[in-house]
Amino acid sequence: MSVVALVGTLDTKGAEYQWMADRLAASGVEVLVVETGTSPTHGYTGDIAVGRDEVARAAGSDIEQLVAGNDRGVATTTMGEGAAVVLERLYGEGRLDGVLALGGSGGSSIAARAVRDLPIGLPKLIVSTMASGDVSPYVGASDVTLMYSVVDISGINQISRSVLGNAAAAIAGMADAYAARRADEQYDDRPLVAASMFGVTTPAVESARARLEELGYEVLVFHATGSGGRAIEKLASSGLLAGVLDLTTTELADDLVGGVLSAGPARLTAAGDAGVPQVVSLGALDMVNFGPRDTVPERFEHRHFFIHNPTITLMRTTVEENAELGRRIGAKLAAAVAPTVLMVPRAGVSALDAEGMPFADTAADDALFDAVLRGVDGSAVTVIDSDHHINDDGFAVRAADELDRLIRGRN
Repeated sequence: MSVVALVGTLDTKGAEYQWMADRLAASGVEVLVVETGTSPTHGYTGDIAVGRDEVARAAGSDIEQLVAGNDRGVATTTMGEGAAVVLERLYGEGRLDGVLALGGSGGSSIAARAVRDLPIGLPKLIVSTMASGDVSPYVGASDVTLMYSVVDISGINQISRSVLGNAAAAIAGMADAYAARRADEQYDDRPLVAASMFGVTTPAVESARARLEELGYEVLVFHATGSGGRAIEKLASSGLLAGVLDLTTTELADDLVGGVLSAGPARLTAAGDAGVPQVVSLGALDMVNFGPRDTVPERFEHRHFFIHNPTITLMRTTVEENAELGRRIGAKLAAAVAPTVLMVPRAGVSALDAEGMPFADTAADDALFDAVLRGVDGSAVTVIDSDHHINDDGFAVRAADELDRLIRGRN
């Protein structure tokens, strides 16, 4: 029998959680209720596996002091942290095949924190009133499934009965499939490598991936769209990766200039901090990403653009921006405690940056190359200054071979 944890505020959504617990039990799964409300339970009459006192203690707090503090923000954060500890424990004990939560903004925030650090692949479903807007605060870099509640989670009615019924059926099915997979799966024990890719660096990453697979690695490719970069950083910190092939660092350009695909200022730090061998290049730093052309901020009107498609507009980075990007990347790599190789593709950093292409700009590229080389000068970073374009097969295979060398040397 698979096990689903129901995580929620039983003080405000008790009746709804009771209804969900009954539906899950009828689906044949074992239900463990984890209480994250700060007030006494209201409307829920079933068993509670982990009460609010225990959840608060798991976060190093006391429920009475938390309530007395009368600070909703602190209470929400604390209960989310405590629920995360509880779920990690249940998973470690082999008693967790899925997680389901319901909520508005507060309940969704608690649930999102509770499931954030659980392994990728473990089903996590949140039914939320917030699921139709910007969901990045709830999903982050995890594989959380969000379902829009349509109506507020306030009572069981014709609409909520359908939506919540679908949610119960979905998590039950996912949990059963996860439990069966965990029991029967022949685990692949090849070392894992994460690789960053963009459309304009696809040939490089595909060639490198093929070479790494020949060498005995399993390669996880992430699209450098902000969430992809955050996922690489999370995995690099998790201890699951043998190495990182970070050929496409374009998200740093969006972070610097204000594009829509930033992975945040911490991009390109986790592997270096965690000691994970990394081969890094400068893929797609010739561009900043925006949505449709008419959404580009007016302050950039004088800039050089390329319309990639009706929903994506690319803007060429300048000499000054490239110099700053090189400085930032150089500083990040020089500070790494991990074995690190920097590969500089002198003939261009993307498909649009090759000779004769729309973003070809020798001065901007040279500013990038010069700054990053200055940044790593005197550090432990190994530099491969190549005359190749980033998408040349020879460059990509060399990158794969260098990562293999670092990983084998570390082992």
